[in-house]
Amino acid sequence: MQKASATRDILILYYSHHGSVRELARHIARGVEQVGGVTARLRTVPRVSTVCEATAAAIPDDGAPYAEARDIEECIGLALGSPTRFGNMAAPLKYFLDSTSGLWLNGALAGKPGAVFTSTSSMHGGQESTLLSMMLPLLHHGMLIVGIPYSEAALTTTREGGTPYGASHVSGSDGITVAGEDEKRLAIALGRRLAETALKLAA
Repeated sequence: MQKASATRDILILYYSHHGSVRELARHIARGVEQVGGVTARLRTVPRVSTVCEATAAAIPDDGAPYAEARDIEECIGLALGSPTRFGNMAAPLKYFLDSTSGLWLNGALAGKPGAVFTSTSSMHGGQESTLLSMMLPLLHHGMLIVGIPYSEAALTTTREGGTPYGASHVSGSDGITVAGEDEKRLAIALGRRLAETALKLAA
């Protein structure tokens, strides 16, 4: 049986190439911290180099610190974010997830809630397939998937990103990293719902 975590952190783990996914992660963190007794823990993963000998610095130049195994072990919920790469998550995030077999064996995420978020440059750039593909490793880890219900009014009115599968952003061909108003509302709602669910499950 999984031991209760001593902390009340929601891990927001993401990879962001141009900044759009990082922007969404911050709004999800805002939603998490609207729930009393829970803290958002932002973490990222390094890029995957095409040069075998190349390594990333231990600390990123800017943004969130790199994720470690203990971040997953200590969290009571997880939000996973990636830009879309041909309808799938980006390689750096997949590479990190591929390294979590030890955590899978220990059931570190089993029974905890998980959510997903993404960004694309075009409206039909594979957001939903990316979100669905990101759910697969979470399901293998035994997580309970949390989406965005249609009781969130912005899900019906949005002309930008936002899906029932998770928060999303459309950056456009100009690569706009700032989320639109509906995108912000839905990301905040997802973070809040994830945190509320995590507290109930942790209790």
